[in-house]
Amino acid sequence: MPDSPPTPPVSFPEFAPLGAAQWQAQLTRELKGADPARLRWELPGGVVAEPYHTREAWAALGGPPAPLPPRPAPCRNVVELPVPDGTDGRLQIALGADALARGAGGLHFILRGDPATFAFSELAEQLPLATTWLGFTVLQGPDALLERLAQASGGQPLQGFLRYLPPAVPEGAELQPYRAALRRCVALARPWPAFSALAINGMYFGNRGATLPQQIGFALSIAATLLAELPSTDAGLDVADVARALHLDVAIGTSFFPEIARLRATRRLWATLLHSFGLPPALALALPIHATTSTWHQTTLDPHTNLLRHTTEAMSAVLGGADSVQVAAFDCLYQAPNEFSARLARNAPIILLDESHLDWVADPAAGSYFVETLTDELARAGWLEFQAQEALGGMLQARGRALEAVSQAGLEQFKRIATGQDVVVGTNRFQNPQEKFDFNPKQLLRSREFDTTRAAYPSEVLRLATALHFERRANQDKAAALVLLGGRSVNEDIAAAFWHLLHPGARPTDPAPTPEGITPESYSVLFSTPEEAILMYATPAQFEHLARVVQQVPASHVFDIPSIVNSDLATLQEAVRVFGLKEFVVEGHRTEEVLARLQGR
Repeated sequence: MPDSPPTPPVSFPEFAPLGAAQWQAQLTRELKGADPARLRWELPGGVVAEPYHTREAWAALGGPPAPLPPRPAPCRNVVELPVPDGTDGRLQIALGADALARGAGGLHFILRGDPATFAFSELAEQLPLATTWLGFTVLQGPDALLERLAQASGGQPLQGFLRYLPPAVPEGAELQPYRAALRRCVALARPWPAFSALAINGMYFGNRGATLPQQIGFALSIAATLLAELPSTDAGLDVADVARALHLDVAIGTSFFPEIARLRATRRLWATLLHSFGLPPALALALPIHATTSTWHQTTLDPHTNLLRHTTEAMSAVLGGADSVQVAAFDCLYQAPNEFSARLARNAPIILLDESHLDWVADPAAGSYFVETLTDELARAGWLEFQAQEALGGMLQARGRALEAVSQAGLEQFKRIATGQDVVVGTNRFQNPQEKFDFNPKQLLRSREFDTTRAAYPSEVLRLATALHFERRANQDKAAALVLLGGRSVNEDIAAAFWHLLHPGARPTDPAPTPEGITPESYSVLFSTPEEAILMYATPAQFEHLARVVQQVPASHVFDIPSIVNSDLATLQEAVRVFGLKEFVVEGHRTEEVLARLQGR
């Protein structure tokens, strides 16, 4: 066949090219004297997005950046399968086999107990281990798990990842107790080129409210620690072996374009980090990224909105270049795993990948003035966070600085949600006042599994506690209850939320007054009687002593401070008086009126 004629370049001569000066002039006319700076979008962490971007952006970036390379394999749709402590995982293996038959591309077993009790023989019988992508998260014995996997596979190479979550701190923040185990994991997985035995746990920071630059910088700091500390002549491991064993876990949030840019920035910085260890650029292209929808933005109020959050999060992950995507069930905060929500979670990535073909294009965001600029700015900000952490000794020596920075970033977001500057649909705006809960609020607040680290928690816990109060009143329940809402940050959030309810015309940025008499360590407590609700505050010692007396727990016994203390009205009224709990008043307004407004009444 003769060669096809060359395709002429695309041209639109009827449209004259416009530069930044012309766009600025048009913007000035449209704003009619208003300050153009108000259109800028400031992300947490200090990165600012301009309201428009033009071709001149290439000059600031040194020319159009090269697109990221295509994925080595199609993006995988991974299903999460938690295995409770005390079980062997047979049920989860069967569910996993069914999920693979229904469109999942991989399975992620999260083992809460001893990995040695997992049913590896059942796993080998139910699944073709050589061709099934398998992820494992363990809290102990990562090397023991890999040994059992190697035995179950009969020597065939595996594909997937291992994530070891030591208690209390992220990987790389305290290596001494498990350095030998991680080295053994790298050695065991060396014959498996498609299996990553070491995790860079960026999820640890993302699910606690860290800014995007912090998530980038602290993930790089963990990676630098592992690359520096794990190579060992005695173990036969060099830095290239460690680099090949690494994969990055990230929590993807709801900010669509910034999350795309964050993943792209991380890949570029990964090449810079490996270069500093003397490793070739080709090795930097092989970093697997596993993206999971963030728990930070999940809600229990109006929970079907989580389906929409998870969809945009999964889209950001795929378009940003993640190699695997894991979508959580929309009701996982308050429901046990169930087929309905698991099917919805599994099908969201299937639609994005099989129907929308989002992963067919390599680096689809490449060439966008906006996304390329945002990628560059996040890369610079993330590298500054990394350098600041390394200057203090890295994650091993300065993990306290990292955790404090993340805690402060989370508190700032709590405040922005309380004042309405940040919107959580269904929770602090566009609430459903007639919402009927699919769970028991009292049991949820009492549960140790209830995630209290999320952005919406301070708003949720007040809504749930007041819902309990109004339900008790409607049922003419004669009992009374004290509901523990939280500590200092919750006090500040409640004060801000109350003040803005009382001043509906106020701007979100207007500062709310701080209530008098509340010490930094005080708890917020809702005292709910058959007739009224009173918001109160108490020191930790006051609340613990009250709970011990009401629940008749001797002082010598170990005691976990409860979320709810129930008793008859007379007993609780006397306890509140004796232990000196004080009422929380905002501008002279008592609680009942404001709580009724909060519930949409």
